[in-house]
Amino acid sequence: MKTVSVVIPAHNAAATIAKTLASLGGEAGFIGEILLVDDQSTDGTADAARQAAARSSLPLRVLPANCRDAGGARNLALDEAIHPWVYLIDADDLHLQGGLRSLLSQAESQPRADMIVGAFRRRVNGEDRQIKVPNGYTAACLTNASAYVKGDIRSVAVGSVLASRRLIGETRFPVGLAFDEDTLFWARLMSKASLAMVQRPVMIYEVSAERSDDRFTVNPARRFLDWRRELRMLTDCGIPISALKAREGLVALKIARVHYARGDLETASRFLAVAAAAPKRRSEAWRCLRYTLKLKVRRRLSFPLSQMQGAL
Repeated sequence: MKTVSVVIPAHNAAATIAKTLASLGGEAGFIGEILLVDDQSTDGTADAARQAAARSSLPLRVLPANCRDAGGARNLALDEAIHPWVYLIDADDLHLQGGLRSLLSQAESQPRADMIVGAFRRRVNGEDRQIKVPNGYTAACLTNASAYVKGDIRSVAVGSVLASRRLIGETRFPVGLAFDEDTLFWARLMSKASLAMVQRPVMIYEVSAERSDDRFTVNPARRFLDWRRELRMLTDCGIPISALKAREGLVALKIARVHYARGDLETASRFLAVAAAAPKRRSEAWRCLRYTLKLKVRRRLSFPLSQMQGAL
């Protein structure tokens, strides 16, 4: 039965989209449509996608867009999706054979479930790092959403979730954010979802460490404030402010780590202060302390000798 709408945002993805679509080829019996949003590509992404889809007999529809924003591109496709289940995957990730079948089977065995979360393999710079298995979920929707936002549940990735179109409804991705827009989307769904788990990996999540870190280096203060404004809006679906502040601390710590590694100690210090003030688990508290000590040492080592002599 063709019950799934697949959503793929793509910008200049000609080098990867054929592999992504080929990885979905074995699931063609379940896929009613693939909505590929070609977001201002200049490298022939749409043609590469059409050729790859034809080879795997996949029902591809290309939606031209001018978003230059992953969230906006996904939203355009969500507006067009017509099948009962929606599966999102990025144009450089890979679906694992039988993954969609496994997610659908779990949905069939738990008819009340409207969001199925599978495990995934995380690959960084082309090297397999770990398998992330969903755990820690409960029957309470808001408990799941709160735990996910705080980072207590870390096993949701675009490409590891099957969600019913009814559950998604009018929920959409935030637009104009440089990072973490998918977390906000999944948190909104979790706040009202009946969840089911699949312990086997259903996809490979490809991560470029450099590209991931680059997101935090351009206008970091403004981008963080834009993101925090959207994050705080999650209170309207019942997620407590304490969980949202914990998320702020996690993201601030990531930004501090990137700027520390790239030598911008002042920006690292400012974001580390935000992280230190946020509610946190013991592991994050230790990381904050460790980076605070490392900052002090680097500042002392970089203090000019002439200034040190003058101070003495």
